[in-house]
Amino acid sequence: MAATPLRQTNDDELLDAYSTAVVHAVETIAPAVVRVERGRGGGSGVIFTPDGFVLTNSHVVHGAHQFTVTLSDGRETRGDLVGDDPHTDLAVLRIDASSLPWASLGDSRRVRVGQIAIAIGNPFGFHHSATAGIVSGVGRSLRAGSGRLMDDIIQTDAALNPGNSGGPLVTSRAEVIGVNTATILPAQGLCFAVASNTARFVAGRLMSDGRVRRSYIGVGGQNVSVPRTPGSSHVTPSTGVLVSSVESGSPASHAGLAQGDIIIAFGHTPITGVDDLHRVLTAERIGVPIGLTILRSGARQHVPVVPKEV
Repeated sequence: MAATPLRQTNDDELLDAYSTAVVHAVETIAPAVVRVERGRGGGSGVIFTPDGFVLTNSHVVHGAHQFTVTLSDGRETRGDLVGDDPHTDLAVLRIDASSLPWASLGDSRRVRVGQIAIAIGNPFGFHHSATAGIVSGVGRSLRAGSGRLMDDIIQTDAALNPGNSGGPLVTSRAEVIGVNTATILPAQGLCFAVASNTARFVAGRLMSDGRVRRSYIGVGGQNVSVPRTPGSSHVTPSTGVLVSSVESGSPASHAGLAQGDIIIAFGHTPITGVDDLHRVLTAERIGVPIGLTILRSGARQHVPVVPKEV
């Protein structure tokens, strides 16, 4: 009998190892994956604490407060909304049931392009379906339904379909590294998940406050090219935020900002567009005076403003 070629043996062993890793990850995490339903719509979620907190997408639950949650063993229970953050497309529910399996959130900073990624969820009502692929990219940005830019998004080619939203993205070591959120249609293999570190931060705020606190100054704006000022000694960004409207009674109004001003810096941070402005308006800025650098009629000015809570 001819000997089995060494290369074929190694390939078979690698495939078996891959299959074993995927099976282990699915069997470990799938019991914590739930189906979330409201009316005719629904999606997936993952229990991430032993006392029944469920992480899912904001767009799965937005606009409702009570849901039917189906557990992996077929039990149905009521889910109550704890908090919802459309800006990161994340939400937390609470269920009241016993003997709950749960999955802990891993460290998404350790995710590398090329590693195995497994998506678990309920696409088109097919409970606890799993698809596998790789991490195609990290540190992506994606626009939330609210219009705000979501950062630190994981890209994967693990297939997602309607109903997968809110389910976990998992490594071969059964670590939850993301919450599946979106696909790009009609493209193939462009799927995205909110990174687990973002999910951990947002879930903590939702569980403690019911919302994520952010600051605002009260301007409507759009990205605009910044005209060069001849002879200026200042380094000016090539783009900024053109103030198109100022909310009455807002911090911007009190600071004297006016339609037509161009915001080019927030403190020492350059502002090259609306997304930059959103990024700097964090909870830590609430009530803290800060200087805006603006261009008004071509002249550079510094305007003090005190951001308020949204």
